[in-house]
Amino acid sequence: MPKIISPQLEFSGLLQQVKQVTPEIFDPHGHYLNLLEGRWQETGSPKEFISPIDGSIIGSLPMLNRATALRAIQGAHREAKEWSRVDLDERKRRVQECLDQLRAHVDLIGKLLMWEIGKTYKLGFTDIDRCIDGVQWYVDHIEELLGSREPLGVVSNIASWNYPMSVLMHAVLVQVLCGNVAVAKTPSDGGFISLSIAFAIARRSGLPVTLVSGSGGELSDILVKDQAIACLSFVGGRYNGRNIADALASVHKRYMLEMEGVNTYGIWNFSDWNSLGEQLKKGYDYGKQRCTAYVRFVVERPLFPQFLETYWNSIRSLKIGNPTLVDRPEDKLPDLAFGPVINRRQAEDLDRLYSNALKTGATPVYDGKLEDSLFLPDQDRSAYRAPRALVNLPRQSELYFKEPFGPIDSIVLVDRVEELVGEMNISNGALVAAIASDDVKWAQRTAREVRAFKVGINNLRSRGDREEVFGGLGESWKGAFVGGKLLVEAVTQGAPSETVYGNYEDATLLPEKI
Repeated sequence: MPKIISPQLEFSGLLQQVKQVTPEIFDPHGHYLNLLEGRWQETGSPKEFISPIDGSIIGSLPMLNRATALRAIQGAHREAKEWSRVDLDERKRRVQECLDQLRAHVDLIGKLLMWEIGKTYKLGFTDIDRCIDGVQWYVDHIEELLGSREPLGVVSNIASWNYPMSVLMHAVLVQVLCGNVAVAKTPSDGGFISLSIAFAIARRSGLPVTLVSGSGGELSDILVKDQAIACLSFVGGRYNGRNIADALASVHKRYMLEMEGVNTYGIWNFSDWNSLGEQLKKGYDYGKQRCTAYVRFVVERPLFPQFLETYWNSIRSLKIGNPTLVDRPEDKLPDLAFGPVINRRQAEDLDRLYSNALKTGATPVYDGKLEDSLFLPDQDRSAYRAPRALVNLPRQSELYFKEPFGPIDSIVLVDRVEELVGEMNISNGALVAAIASDDVKWAQRTAREVRAFKVGINNLRSRGDREEVFGGLGESWKGAFVGGKLLVEAVTQGAPSETVYGNYEDATLLPEKI
């Protein structure tokens, strides 16, 4: 019996729910609108959006030009004066109302995230749940976190597509809770429908939020350098992040720039292979399309046979396929490791990186295949890629220094501890790392030499939220650190002499000194 799309996930049905829940985000012809100057308006130049799940067109991004984006920033700037006079109790009430309404639509938003950015059923709901639970923590603790601090004004948000709720929407709601006005650009690669619903709910709750769509080339100057912007929160690639850091070098404004790094797992004097196998499976969540994904394994050479056996057995058990399919209408959705990568372009770039590595001398040790049974017959699979792994990656290979942002792992063999540390630090800073060793004291000591913000010992580290601080070292992060009290401090102003902790070009303050 051929598989079918689960009736509860048919996109046409989800779209009808969107129109019922938030009719204001559409114009009379069904085109999506932008949220600026306090209302939904401006379809811009619609750009077709293709779902990574099956290549179908599921909407059109309402792309704005520079002039209209400037109007949006000016409108937010005018609103900032009024919002700064709203007391904390009222801000808490409105954010709480927004969270309560979002809870009522978790099911719809989670399912939309599957179609928009290819998340599995489980991960789509995890994203919106983490957003709501995370912001709830700030609502419950904001008095002690905020104290007498004052808002900065207009905070601009530019984030990647992979976590539109738990990263972008979460940041926006905390920013307005602290008394700021928030402006966000929808990620061009996905998430604009679910974000439109969330922003519509926020606006109905009386929160000063603005949501605009447009290309980075067209809108970046406005959203980064305009004098009305008091603070910038950016999550994205290192190339764009560096350009933004250069643009902000001569401008005195607060910023948090989260960029990519090659997150590495070092393995030395180790024997708990069952534990590592489970970590390898978990590490493949969302096809490694995460800023905290581990894509490089530095392994003590004598341990390579056991590592390879563990890797092979773990990864070959993963199921990759269309996350919307079932055998019968009443069936539960399959428990997939991941579905597609974000789009055909990214899939083809992964192929290019893999091919380049082979041409420069790398040896393939795992080349997964997609199972026909996990797809519809003849469906578009252009965004799907199975896991692949390489060993002996030459330094001239592009992948040696690059985060693939997809299901390709590289394995490096070393003979000395100095080599292990050096190979773990090849990207000049990372967000997370891990060291596996039976000698925990040695691992803890060696972790201090690894250029990553968080280093797990015999376990993976992740971004974390709520009270846990997050940031990066070297080129993986620029600006203020966030999380808990530091997230509040990043978007507010205290005493004139205060130090905002972070990783700045001209600062020597590092995480261990916080």
